[in-house]
Amino acid sequence: MGHLALKGIRKSYGDAAVIHGVDLEVRDGEFLVFVGPSGCGKSTMLRMIAGLESISGGDLLIDGQRANDLRPADRGAAMVFQSYALYPHMTVAENMGFSLRMAGIRKSEREQVVARTAEVLRISHLLPRLPKALSGGERQRVAIGRAIVRKPKVFLFDEPLSNLDAALRVTMRIELSRLHKELGTTMIYVTHDQVEAMTMGDRIAVFNQGRVEQLGAPMDLYARPANEFVATFLGAPRINLIGRPAAGASAAHAALWRAAAAQAPQDSSKVGIRPEHLHLGSAEQGVPAQVMLAEHLGDASIIHLRVDGVDDLLSAKVAALEGRVTPGQTVGLSFDLDAALAFSGDGVLLGA
Repeated sequence: MGHLALKGIRKSYGDAAVIHGVDLEVRDGEFLVFVGPSGCGKSTMLRMIAGLESISGGDLLIDGQRANDLRPADRGAAMVFQSYALYPHMTVAENMGFSLRMAGIRKSEREQVVARTAEVLRISHLLPRLPKALSGGERQRVAIGRAIVRKPKVFLFDEPLSNLDAALRVTMRIELSRLHKELGTTMIYVTHDQVEAMTMGDRIAVFNQGRVEQLGAPMDLYARPANEFVATFLGAPRINLIGRPAAGASAAHAALWRAAAAQAPQDSSKVGIRPEHLHLGSAEQGVPAQVMLAEHLGDASIIHLRVDGVDDLLSAKVAALEGRVTPGQTVGLSFDLDAALAFSGDGVLLGA
């Protein structure tokens, strides 16, 4: 079992409050991702679950038992950090079996558990090596293996892939997802990388300034974000937010608003259009915009555009052929209005 319930969890350092009464349920066996910008409280929350930080208020329940005052070793949680923290003088096998050795497990039993875990992680051939002979990805696998051998109720991952290069991060995302399916154990994963959150989590909790802005399945949050913060944090390139033009705004700004907000509620303050829902046509079609930069990615292109009188650039993610434009060129913009998101003056999604 690995069911967690966070009830009104708060954390303060002196007079400075950093976690503001978070209520959250983590289902048994799910992969839940805490995502948000640096300093939003996601790692602090993870450390409170692990017992590495005290809880200032509220209750943490693990399988129905109040865990606020339990020692970290008694919580049934195993944590994997951003730094691998392997013992340099020990082999991979010795690193993985160290906690079992400290628990008084017989050597023969330790070796069996380590061998089975190494097979799961596909690192059996690395067991005799020292950490200095491993790559970054291999070291992280060993750190994960060290957690697995403890057979925890909950795995806690604190940005474990941040030190890896881009290609290896993709590989490790796949491996961690496979591992979760194979083990069926509850996992809580902290990251500031929204791509990791979208691709790995059964559900995502979006943190901001010590609060959970929204909790739900990745594509639900992407399609129906609760507010502007969630809408802008999830998605790359970020969503285009088009504000209602003030009196005296340029004709182009007014035309942009009329086109983008054609199906939005009358009380909308802003309309959000994701880059893949913005399309380019000839200068005579749609709202005129000037191409400022074209980023060609091979299968697609990201086109950055300026509309006269609008402060922020707009971004369009288009097919490679559609992206054959040059800086300074004027194009016409059109929108998938069915996918447009309307927000109130205080940033809340309308029609949710």
